[in-house]
Formats: sequence, structure tokens, C-alpha cells
Amino acid sequence: GLHELELIPGTKTAMDKLKRAGFVLVVATNQPDVGRGTMLQSVVESIHSFLEQSLPIDHIEVCYHPGKGLSDCDCRKPRPGMLIRAASLLDLDVSQSWMVGDRWTDIECGIVAGCRTILVGNGYGALSDTKADFVVDDLLEAAEIIINGATIA
Repeated sequence: GLHELELIPGTKTAMDKLKRAGFVLVVATNQPDVGRGTMLQSVVESIHSFLEQSLPIDHIEVCYHPGKGLSDCDCRKPRPGMLIRAASLLDLDVSQSWMVGDRWTDIECGIVAGCRTILVGNGYGALSDTKADFVVDDLLEAAEIIINGATIA
């Protein structure tokens, strides 16, 4: 629940830097436990409210579908539906956007949507041959790449 939520050190600093640089910050999150009936949607919403109050987030897209063969939707990462919806809603150009995540599903989602991608950390056991444009240790490093407009070699 909410009492267990801890922000990773550097998260707020990184997001503040991106916001000051003029970026629109969107969170795209799979929350299949709601669809599976093991977590209340109200708990997820309270966590998101806390995040929106604590961080300069412009929008949160959520997929509540259970996945694991129990649902077929366009929004559950690695499918790009959440990014496409957010881009449409906020009038963003996905080709000028970045998907930053700590799982291979985030990177795949970003690639399919047409974003540049940054994998943070080791991708939870993802194959080392990630297709991400960049691999970094933390969100601050990701923010620096984005702000500096790093070009892909």
C-alpha cells in the first residue's frame, strides 16, 4: 500500500530537471493486480495521487487489465497503447519523446510507439542485448541524456 511507497533517491531531482527543460512527464504503468482482483483500484489511485503531489508529473496512463492470457488489450506494456493515448491527449510527438523504464517491456513499448528509449539498471534480468538506445544506472543519468539531446551513434 501507500505506506510502503518509497521514491528512489534522485527521482524528484531528475524529474524536476526534465520539467525545467520543458519536457512533459507521463507515467505509463501496468497494474494487473487490479484486473486480477488482488489489489483495489482505489489503492493504486491513492498511490498515483501521492506521486502527482510529490513529483512534477503531467499525466498518468494506467493499464488495469490482468494480462497473463486473461485479457487482450492494446495498452498493457510492451504494447504501445498507453503511450499512443497519452501522446494524443497531450498533443505530443512520439518521435521527439523518450520512454525511460527499468524493464524490457518498457523499452519494447517505447520502440513500438516510436520513441527513443533508455533502460535504467539491468532491466530485471532482461537479456544484455537490449534494444534500448541507452542503458544507464539511474534516472538522473537518463535525464542528462535527454536534456543534452544525446544523439544515437
